[in-house]
Amino acid sequence: MASSVVVVGASLAGAYAAVTLRQEGFDGGIVLVGAEPHPPYERPALSKRYLRGEVPFDKLLVRPASFYEENRIEAIYGVRASRIWPGERRVELQDGRRVPYDKLLLATGTRVRRPSIPGLDLPGVLALRSVDDADAIRSEMRPGRRAAVIGMGFIGCEVAASLRQQGVSVVAVDPSPTPLFRVLGQQIGDVMATVHRDNGVDMVLKDGVAAFEGDSRVQRVVTTNGRRIECDFAIVGIGVEPDVDVVRESGIATDNGILVDEYCRTGVADIFAAGDVASHYHPLFGRRMRVEHWQNAMQQGAAAARNMLGRQQPYIPVHWFWSDQYDVNLQYAGAHTTTEQVVVRGSLDDRKFLAFYLDGRHRVEGIVALNRGNDLRRVVPLISGRRPMDINRLADETVDVRDLVALESGARSEAE
Repeated sequence: MASSVVVVGASLAGAYAAVTLRQEGFDGGIVLVGAEPHPPYERPALSKRYLRGEVPFDKLLVRPASFYEENRIEAIYGVRASRIWPGERRVELQDGRRVPYDKLLLATGTRVRRPSIPGLDLPGVLALRSVDDADAIRSEMRPGRRAAVIGMGFIGCEVAASLRQQGVSVVAVDPSPTPLFRVLGQQIGDVMATVHRDNGVDMVLKDGVAAFEGDSRVQRVVTTNGRRIECDFAIVGIGVEPDVDVVRESGIATDNGILVDEYCRTGVADIFAAGDVASHYHPLFGRRMRVEHWQNAMQQGAAAARNMLGRQQPYIPVHWFWSDQYDVNLQYAGAHTTTEQVVVRGSLDDRKFLAFYLDGRHRVEGIVALNRGNDLRRVVPLISGRRPMDINRLADETVDVRDLVALESGARSEAE
Protein backbone atom coordinates (compact mmCIF):
# COMPACT_ATOMS: atom_id res chain seq x y z
CA MET A 1 0.00 0.00 0.00
CA ALA A 2 1.17 3.53 -0.77
CA SER A 3 2.68 5.49 2.11
CA SER A 4 1.99 8.89 0.56
CA VAL A 5 -0.64 10.27 -1.82
CA VAL A 6 -0.54 13.67 -3.49
CA VAL A 7 -3.72 15.20 -4.88
CA VAL A 8 -3.12 18.00 -7.37
CA GLY A 9 -6.24 20.14 -7.45
CA ALA A 10 -8.13 21.23 -4.32
CA SER A 11 -11.33 20.86 -6.30
CA LEU A 12 -14.52 18.98 -5.47
CA ALA A 13 -13.00 15.83 -6.99
CA GLY A 14 -9.71 16.35 -5.17
CA ALA A 15 -11.40 17.00 -1.84
CA TYR A 16 -13.62 13.94 -2.10
CA ALA A 17 -10.61 11.84 -2.98
CA ALA A 18 -8.74 13.02 0.12
CA VAL A 19 -11.81 12.52 2.33
CA THR A 20 -12.45 9.05 0.90
CA LEU A 21 -8.84 7.96 1.45
CA ARG A 22 -9.25 8.65 5.16
CA GLN A 23 -12.72 7.10 5.30
CA GLU A 24 -11.39 3.95 3.64
CA GLY A 25 -8.68 3.57 6.28
CA PHE A 26 -5.63 5.00 4.50
CA ASP A 27 -3.22 6.04 7.25
CA GLY A 28 -0.37 7.42 5.13
CA GLY A 29 0.46 10.98 4.22
CA ILE A 30 -1.93 13.01 2.07
CA VAL A 31 -0.97 16.30 0.45
CA LEU A 32 -3.70 18.38 -1.22
CA VAL A 33 -2.41 21.11 -3.57
CA GLY A 34 -4.75 23.84 -4.80
CA ALA A 35 -4.16 26.83 -7.07
CA GLU A 36 -6.90 28.89 -5.38
CA PRO A 37 -6.30 30.41 -1.92
CA HIS A 38 -9.50 28.81 -0.58
CA PRO A 39 -10.32 25.40 0.91
CA PRO A 40 -12.21 23.10 -1.50
CA TYR A 41 -15.77 24.25 -2.21
CA GLU A 42 -18.74 23.31 -4.34
CA ARG A 43 -19.31 25.43 -7.45
CA PRO A 44 -22.98 24.99 -8.48
CA ALA A 45 -24.22 27.79 -6.20
CA LEU A 46 -21.74 30.27 -7.68
CA SER A 47 -24.09 31.04 -10.57
CA LYS A 48 -27.25 30.83 -8.48
CA ARG A 49 -27.77 31.25 -4.72
CA TYR A 50 -24.27 32.49 -3.87
CA LEU A 51 -24.28 34.94 -6.78
CA ARG A 52 -27.60 36.33 -5.53
CA GLY A 53 -26.24 36.69 -1.99
CA GLU A 54 -28.54 34.05 -0.52
CA VAL A 55 -25.83 31.78 0.98
CA PRO A 56 -22.41 32.62 2.47
CA PHE A 57 -19.18 31.08 1.20
CA ASP A 58 -18.70 28.82 4.24
CA LYS A 59 -21.89 26.95 3.29
CA LEU A 60 -20.20 25.97 0.01
CA LEU A 61 -17.20 24.30 1.62
CA VAL A 62 -16.84 20.56 1.02
CA ARG A 63 -15.67 20.25 4.63
CA PRO A 64 -14.98 22.91 7.25
CA ALA A 65 -11.56 24.50 6.77
CA SER A 66 -10.30 22.83 9.98
CA PHE A 67 -11.17 19.34 8.69
CA TYR A 68 -7.98 18.88 6.70
CA GLU A 69 -5.57 19.54 9.55
CA GLU A 70 -7.70 17.50 11.94
CA ASN A 71 -7.48 14.55 9.52
CA ARG A 72 -3.76 14.92 8.81
CA ILE A 73 -4.26 16.19 5.28
CA GLU A 74 -1.55 18.70 4.42
CA ALA A 75 -3.32 21.44 2.47
CA ILE A 76 -1.25 23.75 0.27
CA TYR A 77 -3.47 26.54 -1.08
CA GLY A 78 -2.70 29.36 -3.49
CA VAL A 79 0.10 27.48 -5.28
CA ARG A 80 -0.16 25.76 -8.66
CA ALA A 81 1.58 22.52 -9.48
CA SER A 82 3.82 23.26 -12.47
CA ARG A 83 5.22 19.87 -13.47
CA ILE A 84 5.19 16.16 -12.72
CA TRP A 85 8.32 14.03 -12.66
CA PRO A 86 6.99 10.43 -12.88
CA GLY A 87 10.47 8.90 -12.90
CA GLU A 88 11.31 10.61 -9.61
CA ARG A 89 7.72 10.37 -8.30
CA ARG A 90 7.64 14.05 -7.49
CA VAL A 91 5.37 17.01 -8.17
CA GLU A 92 7.02 20.37 -8.68
CA LEU A 93 5.15 23.44 -7.44
CA GLN A 94 5.43 26.95 -8.84
CA ASP A 95 7.18 28.15 -5.70
CA GLY A 96 9.97 25.63 -6.32
CA ARG A 97 8.95 22.97 -3.80
CA ARG A 98 9.04 19.34 -4.89
CA VAL A 99 6.49 17.06 -3.22
CA PRO A 100 7.17 13.29 -3.32
CA TYR A 101 4.39 10.77 -3.87
CA ASP A 102 3.78 7.05 -4.05
CA LYS A 103 0.48 7.60 -5.82
CA LEU A 104 -0.78 10.75 -7.49
CA LEU A 105 -4.26 12.01 -8.35
CA LEU A 106 -4.75 14.81 -10.89
CA ALA A 107 -7.93 16.80 -10.26
CA THR A 108 -6.98 20.12 -11.84
CA GLY A 109 -10.42 20.78 -13.32
CA THR A 110 -10.98 23.30 -16.09
CA ARG A 111 -10.24 26.91 -16.90
CA VAL A 112 -12.27 29.53 -18.75
CA ARG A 113 -11.65 29.75 -22.49
CA ARG A 114 -9.97 32.97 -23.58
CA PRO A 115 -10.74 33.55 -27.27
CA SER A 116 -9.01 36.27 -29.26
CA ILE A 117 -11.71 38.96 -29.06
CA PRO A 118 -10.68 42.63 -29.10
CA GLY A 119 -11.44 44.28 -25.76
CA LEU A 120 -11.77 41.03 -23.83
CA ASP A 121 -9.34 42.35 -21.21
CA LEU A 122 -11.28 45.56 -20.55
CA PRO A 123 -12.36 46.08 -16.92
CA GLY A 124 -15.97 45.01 -16.54
CA VAL A 125 -15.63 42.01 -18.85
CA LEU A 126 -15.98 39.11 -16.44
CA ALA A 127 -16.18 35.32 -16.41
CA LEU A 128 -17.44 32.86 -13.81
CA ARG A 129 -15.39 29.90 -12.66
CA SER A 130 -14.26 30.62 -9.10
CA VAL A 131 -15.74 32.18 -5.97
CA ASP A 132 -13.56 35.23 -6.61
CA ASP A 133 -15.16 35.53 -10.07
CA ALA A 134 -18.61 35.33 -8.46
CA ASP A 135 -17.65 38.08 -6.00
CA ALA A 136 -16.54 40.29 -8.90
CA ILE A 137 -19.89 39.79 -10.64
CA ARG A 138 -21.81 40.44 -7.42
CA SER A 139 -20.03 43.78 -7.07
CA GLU A 140 -21.53 44.80 -10.44
CA MET A 141 -25.09 43.55 -9.76
CA ARG A 142 -27.46 46.37 -8.94
CA PRO A 143 -31.05 46.92 -10.04
CA GLY A 144 -31.26 48.99 -13.20
CA ARG A 145 -27.77 48.20 -14.47
CA ARG A 146 -27.27 46.66 -17.91
CA ALA A 147 -25.42 43.39 -18.47
CA ALA A 148 -24.45 41.56 -21.63
CA VAL A 149 -24.24 37.78 -21.19
CA ILE A 150 -22.12 36.14 -23.87
CA GLY A 151 -22.91 32.46 -24.31
CA MET A 152 -26.10 30.73 -23.20
CA GLY A 153 -24.80 27.39 -22.04
CA PHE A 154 -25.62 26.32 -18.51
CA ILE A 155 -23.43 28.93 -16.80
CA GLY A 156 -24.69 31.71 -19.07
CA CYS A 157 -28.32 30.71 -18.57
CA GLU A 158 -27.98 30.50 -14.79
CA VAL A 159 -26.12 33.81 -14.57
CA ALA A 160 -28.70 35.51 -16.81
CA ALA A 161 -31.48 34.20 -14.55
CA SER A 162 -29.72 35.39 -11.38
CA LEU A 163 -29.09 38.82 -12.89
CA ARG A 164 -32.74 39.21 -13.85
CA GLN A 165 -33.85 38.09 -10.39
CA GLN A 166 -31.70 40.91 -8.99
CA GLY A 167 -33.26 43.51 -11.28
CA VAL A 168 -30.40 43.76 -13.80
CA SER A 169 -31.29 44.30 -17.46
CA VAL A 170 -29.86 41.46 -19.58
CA VAL A 171 -29.06 41.06 -23.27
CA ALA A 172 -27.83 37.56 -24.10
CA VAL A 173 -25.75 36.75 -27.20
CA ASP A 174 -25.22 33.22 -28.51
CA PRO A 175 -24.26 31.89 -31.97
CA SER A 176 -26.69 28.96 -31.66
CA PRO A 177 -30.38 29.10 -32.56
CA THR A 178 -31.44 28.49 -28.93
CA PRO A 179 -29.94 28.52 -25.44
CA LEU A 180 -28.35 25.17 -24.52
CA PHE A 181 -28.63 24.09 -28.15
CA ARG A 182 -25.53 21.89 -28.10
CA VAL A 183 -26.95 19.77 -25.27
CA LEU A 184 -30.73 20.02 -25.65
CA GLY A 185 -31.22 20.53 -29.39
CA GLN A 186 -33.73 22.79 -31.13
CA GLN A 187 -37.03 21.55 -29.69
CA ILE A 188 -36.12 21.68 -26.00
CA GLY A 189 -33.83 24.66 -26.53
CA ASP A 190 -36.81 26.63 -27.85
CA VAL A 191 -38.58 26.03 -24.55
CA MET A 192 -35.64 27.45 -22.63
CA ALA A 193 -35.50 30.46 -24.95
CA THR A 194 -39.13 31.17 -24.12
CA VAL A 195 -38.40 30.82 -20.40
CA HIS A 196 -35.72 33.50 -20.60
CA ARG A 197 -37.73 35.82 -22.84
CA ASP A 198 -40.69 35.56 -20.46
CA ASN A 199 -38.37 36.71 -17.69
CA GLY A 200 -37.19 39.75 -19.61
CA VAL A 201 -33.96 38.59 -21.28
CA ASP A 202 -33.36 40.11 -24.72
CA MET A 203 -32.14 37.13 -26.73
CA VAL A 204 -29.70 37.79 -29.58
CA LEU A 205 -29.30 34.36 -31.19
CA LYS A 206 -27.37 33.14 -34.23
CA ASP A 207 -24.88 35.91 -33.55
CA GLY A 208 -21.47 36.16 -31.93
CA VAL A 209 -19.17 38.80 -30.47
CA ALA A 210 -16.79 40.75 -32.67
CA ALA A 211 -15.46 43.11 -29.99
CA PHE A 212 -15.89 44.67 -26.57
CA GLU A 213 -15.56 48.44 -26.64
CA GLY A 214 -15.06 51.13 -24.03
CA ASP A 215 -12.69 53.76 -22.71
CA SER A 216 -11.56 52.93 -19.18
CA ARG A 217 -13.93 49.93 -18.99
CA VAL A 218 -16.41 48.04 -21.17
CA GLN A 219 -19.30 50.13 -22.45
CA ARG A 220 -20.68 48.08 -25.32
CA VAL A 221 -20.57 44.77 -27.15
CA VAL A 222 -20.35 44.71 -30.94
CA THR A 223 -21.73 41.54 -32.48
CA THR A 224 -20.55 39.83 -35.64
CA ASN A 225 -23.80 40.89 -37.32
CA GLY A 226 -23.12 44.53 -36.47
CA ARG A 227 -25.44 45.01 -33.51
CA ARG A 228 -24.15 47.37 -30.80
CA ILE A 229 -25.26 46.48 -27.27
CA GLU A 230 -24.68 49.12 -24.60
CA CYS A 231 -23.80 47.62 -21.22
CA ASP A 232 -22.38 48.43 -17.79
CA PHE A 233 -20.63 45.05 -17.56
CA ALA A 234 -20.41 41.79 -19.49
CA ILE A 235 -20.25 38.13 -18.49
CA VAL A 236 -18.44 35.82 -20.91
CA GLY A 237 -19.64 32.24 -20.60
CA ILE A 238 -18.42 30.57 -23.77
CA GLY A 239 -17.09 27.42 -22.20
CA VAL A 240 -14.09 25.98 -20.43
CA GLU A 241 -11.16 23.77 -21.34
CA PRO A 242 -9.42 21.07 -19.29
CA ASP A 243 -6.44 22.35 -17.31
CA VAL A 244 -3.73 19.91 -18.42
CA ASP A 245 -0.63 22.14 -18.22
CA VAL A 246 0.84 20.18 -15.32
CA VAL A 247 1.13 16.94 -17.34
CA ARG A 248 3.12 18.38 -20.23
CA GLU A 249 6.40 16.48 -20.74
CA SER A 250 5.24 13.85 -18.23
CA GLY A 251 4.30 11.10 -20.69
CA ILE A 252 0.66 11.25 -19.57
CA ALA A 253 -1.67 11.14 -22.60
CA THR A 254 -4.23 13.89 -23.17
CA ASP A 255 -7.04 14.41 -25.65
CA ASN A 256 -9.72 16.84 -24.48
CA GLY A 257 -8.54 16.09 -20.96
CA ILE A 258 -6.32 13.56 -19.23
CA LEU A 259 -7.04 10.09 -20.60
CA VAL A 260 -7.99 7.49 -17.98
CA ASP A 261 -9.57 4.04 -18.06
CA GLU A 262 -12.64 2.87 -16.16
CA TYR A 263 -10.50 2.66 -13.00
CA CYS A 264 -9.44 6.33 -13.28
CA ARG A 265 -5.88 5.26 -14.16
CA THR A 266 -3.69 7.13 -16.63
CA GLY A 267 -1.21 5.23 -18.78
CA VAL A 268 1.58 6.09 -16.33
CA ALA A 269 1.98 3.84 -13.30
CA ASP A 270 0.38 5.05 -10.04
CA ILE A 271 -1.02 8.26 -11.57
CA PHE A 272 -4.80 8.73 -11.65
CA ALA A 273 -7.15 11.52 -12.72
CA ALA A 274 -10.71 12.48 -11.79
CA GLY A 275 -13.29 15.21 -12.18
CA ASP A 276 -13.65 17.81 -14.92
CA VAL A 277 -10.15 17.20 -16.28
CA ALA A 278 -10.55 13.44 -16.77
CA SER A 279 -11.57 11.96 -20.11
CA HIS A 280 -12.72 8.60 -18.82
CA TYR A 281 -13.68 5.44 -20.62
CA HIS A 282 -17.29 4.55 -19.80
CA PRO A 283 -18.04 0.81 -20.19
CA LEU A 284 -21.81 1.37 -20.30
CA PHE A 285 -21.63 3.56 -23.40
CA GLY A 286 -18.44 2.05 -24.82
CA ARG A 287 -16.72 5.38 -25.39
CA ARG A 288 -14.80 8.18 -23.73
CA MET A 289 -16.44 11.18 -22.13
CA ARG A 290 -15.41 14.18 -20.07
CA VAL A 291 -18.07 15.43 -17.68
CA GLU A 292 -18.09 18.88 -16.07
CA HIS A 293 -20.73 18.43 -13.38
CA TRP A 294 -20.97 18.23 -9.60
CA GLN A 295 -22.09 14.61 -9.32
CA ASN A 296 -19.27 13.34 -11.52
CA ALA A 297 -16.59 15.30 -9.67
CA MET A 298 -17.77 14.05 -6.30
CA GLN A 299 -18.27 10.40 -7.28
CA GLN A 300 -15.24 10.07 -9.53
CA GLY A 301 -12.93 11.62 -6.94
CA ALA A 302 -14.13 9.02 -4.42
CA ALA A 303 -13.86 6.22 -7.00
CA ALA A 304 -10.30 7.21 -7.87
CA ALA A 305 -9.34 7.16 -4.19
CA ARG A 306 -10.67 3.62 -3.75
CA ASN A 307 -8.82 2.43 -6.82
CA MET A 308 -5.62 4.06 -5.59
CA LEU A 309 -6.04 1.77 -2.58
CA GLY A 310 -6.28 -1.25 -4.88
CA ARG A 311 -10.06 -1.78 -4.86
CA GLN A 312 -10.25 -2.30 -8.67
CA GLN A 313 -13.81 -0.96 -8.93
CA PRO A 314 -14.84 0.33 -12.39
CA TYR A 315 -16.44 3.77 -12.49
CA ILE A 316 -19.69 3.32 -14.43
CA PRO A 317 -22.33 5.80 -13.20
CA VAL A 318 -25.18 7.23 -15.25
CA HIS A 319 -24.15 10.87 -15.10
CA TRP A 320 -26.70 13.35 -13.74
CA PHE A 321 -26.91 17.09 -13.16
CA TRP A 322 -29.44 19.83 -12.57
CA SER A 323 -29.92 23.53 -13.36
CA ASP A 324 -32.27 25.97 -11.63
CA GLN A 325 -33.36 28.96 -13.72
CA TYR A 326 -36.12 31.21 -12.35
CA ASP A 327 -38.95 28.85 -11.33
CA VAL A 328 -37.77 26.12 -13.70
CA ASN A 329 -35.86 23.05 -12.55
CA LEU A 330 -34.04 21.25 -15.36
CA GLN A 331 -32.45 17.86 -14.71
CA TYR A 332 -30.48 15.65 -17.05
CA ALA A 333 -29.24 12.06 -16.90
CA GLY A 334 -27.14 10.09 -19.36
CA ALA A 335 -24.78 11.07 -22.16
CA HIS A 336 -26.50 11.37 -25.53
CA THR A 337 -24.54 12.11 -28.68
CA THR A 338 -27.37 13.17 -31.01
CA THR A 339 -30.54 15.24 -30.75
CA GLU A 340 -32.01 13.91 -34.01
CA GLN A 341 -34.59 11.70 -32.30
CA VAL A 342 -36.29 13.14 -29.22
CA VAL A 343 -39.45 11.67 -27.68
CA VAL A 344 -41.40 14.02 -25.40
CA ARG A 345 -43.65 12.84 -22.59
CA GLY A 346 -45.72 15.67 -21.15
CA SER A 347 -46.29 19.27 -22.21
CA LEU A 348 -43.67 21.58 -23.69
CA ASP A 349 -46.09 24.52 -23.37
CA ASP A 350 -46.70 23.82 -19.68
CA ARG A 351 -42.96 23.36 -19.11
CA LYS A 352 -43.50 20.03 -17.43
CA PHE A 353 -42.13 17.11 -19.40
CA LEU A 354 -39.57 14.37 -19.92
CA ALA A 355 -37.58 14.34 -23.15
CA PHE A 356 -35.88 11.08 -24.15
CA TYR A 357 -32.88 11.27 -26.48
CA LEU A 358 -32.57 8.06 -28.50
CA ASP A 359 -29.77 6.61 -30.58
CA GLY A 360 -30.25 4.94 -33.97
CA ARG A 361 -31.36 1.71 -32.31
CA HIS A 362 -34.04 3.45 -30.18
CA ARG A 363 -31.97 3.04 -27.03
CA VAL A 364 -32.33 5.82 -24.46
CA GLU A 365 -29.00 7.63 -24.15
CA GLY A 366 -30.12 10.75 -22.31
CA ILE A 367 -33.17 12.15 -20.55
CA VAL A 368 -34.07 15.76 -19.77
CA ALA A 369 -36.74 16.59 -17.21
CA LEU A 370 -38.30 20.01 -16.85
CA ASN A 371 -40.07 20.32 -13.50
CA ARG A 372 -40.36 16.51 -13.33
CA GLY A 373 -37.29 15.56 -11.32
CA ASN A 374 -38.96 12.68 -9.50
CA ASP A 375 -39.92 11.06 -12.78
CA LEU A 376 -36.38 11.47 -14.09
CA ARG A 377 -34.97 9.50 -11.19
CA ARG A 378 -37.48 6.71 -11.85
CA VAL A 379 -36.55 6.30 -15.53
CA VAL A 380 -32.74 6.41 -15.24
CA PRO A 381 -32.66 2.56 -15.48
CA LEU A 382 -33.83 2.93 -19.09
CA ILE A 383 -30.39 4.37 -19.84
CA SER A 384 -28.38 1.71 -18.06
CA GLY A 385 -30.54 -1.04 -19.61
CA ARG A 386 -29.24 -0.18 -23.11
CA ARG A 387 -32.21 -1.85 -24.83
CA PRO A 388 -34.37 -0.58 -27.75
CA MET A 389 -37.56 1.10 -26.52
CA ASP A 390 -41.07 1.47 -27.93
CA ILE A 391 -41.20 5.20 -28.68
CA ASN A 392 -45.01 5.27 -28.47
CA ARG A 393 -44.93 3.92 -24.92
CA LEU A 394 -42.24 6.42 -23.97
CA ALA A 395 -44.50 9.28 -25.07
CA ASP A 396 -47.77 7.84 -23.68
CA GLU A 397 -48.65 9.52 -20.37
CA THR A 398 -51.20 6.80 -19.65
CA VAL A 399 -48.29 4.36 -19.22
CA ASP A 400 -46.78 4.89 -15.78
CA VAL A 401 -43.06 5.63 -15.94
CA ARG A 402 -42.47 2.87 -13.39
CA ASP A 403 -44.13 0.43 -15.76
CA LEU A 404 -41.71 1.50 -18.50
CA VAL A 405 -38.83 0.57 -16.25
CA ALA A 406 -40.48 -2.68 -15.16
CA LEU A 407 -41.06 -3.71 -18.78
CA GLU A 408 -37.49 -2.91 -19.71
CA SER A 409 -36.12 -4.77 -16.69
CA GLY A 410 -38.30 -7.80 -17.49
CA ALA A 411 -37.12 -7.90 -21.08
CA ARG A 412 -33.51 -7.69 -19.93
CA SER A 413 -33.99 -10.55 -17.46
CA GLU A 414 -35.50 -12.79 -20.16
CA ALA A 415 -32.62 -12.03 -22.48
CA GLU A 416 -30.14 -12.94 -19.76
